[in-house]
Amino acid sequence: MINLKPLKITFLGTGTSQGIPVIGSDHPVCLSENSKDKRLRVSVLVEWNNYTFVVDCGPDFRQQMLTSKVSKIDGILFTHEHADHTMGLDDIRPFFFRQGDIPLFAHQRVFKALEQRFDYIFTTENKYPGAPNVIKNVVKNEAFLVGDLNVIPIDGLHHKLQVFGYRFDKFAYLTDMKTIAEQEVEKLYDLEVLVINALRIEPHVSHFNLEEALEFIKTVKPKRAYLTHISPYLGFHDDVEQNLPENVFLAYDNLQITI
Repeated sequence: MINLKPLKITFLGTGTSQGIPVIGSDHPVCLSENSKDKRLRVSVLVEWNNYTFVVDCGPDFRQQMLTSKVSKIDGILFTHEHADHTMGLDDIRPFFFRQGDIPLFAHQRVFKALEQRFDYIFTTENKYPGAPNVIKNVVKNEAFLVGDLNVIPIDGLHHKLQVFGYRFDKFAYLTDMKTIAEQEVEKLYDLEVLVINALRIEPHVSHFNLEEALEFIKTVKPKRAYLTHISPYLGFHDDVEQNLPENVFLAYDNLQITI
């Protein structure tokens, strides 16, 4: 039996695809001076037993790695191929130069998109010497090993696009979800912590809004839940959190929790 040390979770980013503040926006939340209202694109760092894995690497990846003082990663898990979850891939280079090939975990469709956007990383012919090498690990809807831990994918829909969430032991991370089938929900019982997207108050075509996220939390019944992938239209951090159930919290950038 694996002697699993506590999972340490760092919220690298908790914002929507444009981040907060949004460029050029005069929305009151975008003008807030509260650091908890300033959100980079969504990503989490998951650490245990000297392993360090990242879920998604968006355009803010370099800044997030520097802020969190991350000196090595054992791999990156991708939820889906959208730009706010993948466009930091080039910034794995410093890790590659120190460590060698970097393992990536993703749906085959996501790898196809990455191979188009970052062809210089995935090519095997006349490769530029400064480009990083990666190890492709295709994720299907079945458990797979990262480090010494089995990770369980959670299959869902982001509007009509298939996305994966991931369960690490008693911790699950779901982002960009709108629809989750019952058989996938069953994978999420008996959690210490659930992280789920809650984009805004009003309904949205491809994300849970606040009401839907809270209903989902009621169904799954984790001991604690954190909301992420937040837009300015959810409201000010402090105002929203005051009105949440006692076991539900609004995540914010650089928040760390231990499970």
